[in-house]
Amino acid sequence: MKKVAVILAGCGVYDGAEVHESVLTLLHIAKAGAQYQCFAPDIEQMHTINHLNGEVMPANRNVLIEAARIARGDIKPITELNVDEFDALILPGGFGAAKNLSDFAVKGAQAVVQADILKVCKEFATAAKPAGYMCIAPAMIPHVYGTGAKATIGNDANTAAAIAAMGAEHLECPVDDIVVDEAHKLVSTPAYMLAGNILEADAGIAKLVAKVISMA
Repeated sequence: MKKVAVILAGCGVYDGAEVHESVLTLLHIAKAGAQYQCFAPDIEQMHTINHLNGEVMPANRNVLIEAARIARGDIKPITELNVDEFDALILPGGFGAAKNLSDFAVKGAQAVVQADILKVCKEFATAAKPAGYMCIAPAMIPHVYGTGAKATIGNDANTAAAIAAMGAEHLECPVDDIVVDEAHKLVSTPAYMLAGNILEADAGIAKLVAKVISMA
């Protein structure tokens, strides 16, 4: 049975992992007959957002503890992820990918990826094991795979330009499709960068999970 490591960035679209994207990812992995294990960095979030009104809340939260909500408690710190124990890697999106896993939301093309996250993602790349990045998470791809890696966040011009400035090749992609970089065994999909509802998000996520598992 194939095993997929899933990295979560907290819990909630505005400050963590996008919940729909995360749950759909886990569902499609299970439906494909594969196993998953969730991981997250044991760090403080950039900030905590009230998802009712969009305002910053005074009390901040921990990325791992928040991500445990999505994983029903079955989650491990990213430092315990051993690439040798897994066949593939998937990163759902949500602003946490650009706030907690990296600082792309603040620094754009000058962004850096959180050290433990970068180490793990690079280990999968070096081992030539397939990986899937969705929504805003592909903004991390240039740091992991270097110049020329193919990626998509959909069609947002400013975000695409920042990804290109970091060295990746951005390809426009509709919400229900994926971009595949065969050379790097890398798959990306826009998900909620473009999706207007959960059905639209699911279409691309289903293809991404299926492709990543088939490449494993």
